[in-house]
Formats: sequence, C-alpha cells, structure tokens
Amino acid sequence: MRFVAEVKAAVGVPVSLGRGPNGERRVIAILGGTIEGPDLTGEVLPGGADFQLIRPDGVAEIEARYTLRLADGALVQVTNRGLRHAAPEDMARLLRGEPVPPERVYFRTTPVFEAAAEPHLWLTRSLFVGYGERRPDSVLIRIYAV
Repeated sequence: MRFVAEVKAAVGVPVSLGRGPNGERRVIAILGGTIEGPDLTGEVLPGGADFQLIRPDGVAEIEARYTLRLADGALVQVTNRGLRHAAPEDMARLLRGEPVPPERVYFRTTPVFEAAAEPHLWLTRSLFVGYGERRPDSVLIRIYAV
C-alpha cells in the first residue's frame, strides 16, 4: 500500500434521528478541513455529512460524502464508507464525544473518488483504504492506495 494523503475534517455535533429496528441513525455535518499528502493537497469543503447507523451490536456503519478542492482548483467528490467499533466502554465514550486512544478503536474506510479533471482521473482507477481516528470535534483519515 502507498500513502496518498491525510484528511483532517472538522465535524459538527451529531444529530440523532432516533432508534429504529436496525439501530440509531445519526448525521454529522462536515464543516471543512484539509487534505495533505504526497499525492493530494487541498481543502475539504464545508457542506458534506457523515451518515451513521449505530447497530445494536455497537458497530458504527459510516457513509461520509464530501467534496475536495485540490491545490490546482479541481473538485473531487468523495464517498467514504466504513466501520468503526471498539470495546463497549470505548464506544460509549466516542458516542459521548470524549477522546479515546486511536489504537483502541477499529476505524477503517473505503474511500471512492469522482474526479473530472484529467490530472486526477487516476483517483477513479484505483482502490483505497482509509485508517480513521475520531477526535471530539474532528476526524482524521489516512488514505492509502491499494
């Protein structure tokens, strides 16, 4: 695997839609941020969101959708799906917005990129894996090409 970039995104307070038969639905606004690395540099535009399902078994199914504006001005749409889980006491701390050491949390994603600009079409022709870290007011994702 080859390191591509690191996304640092500020996030809003989770909004719970309530518990249904599949678990609790939550929406978390993506407020903006940066992407920096050897292959991608730019900003995370505000306006995206992370849609979550907290399953009865404590696993969070994640689907984040957001837009990047790269250093050359190109726009790239990202859909990043994944799973996050930890020991029940650590998941409870995460869901309350408290810090948990990242090594205690399994947080992996599969980002998919949509790019129209020729220099960035390589993003649409590769598979990627993200290693995530949830902080009280932000998310960090280290992205690797597979």
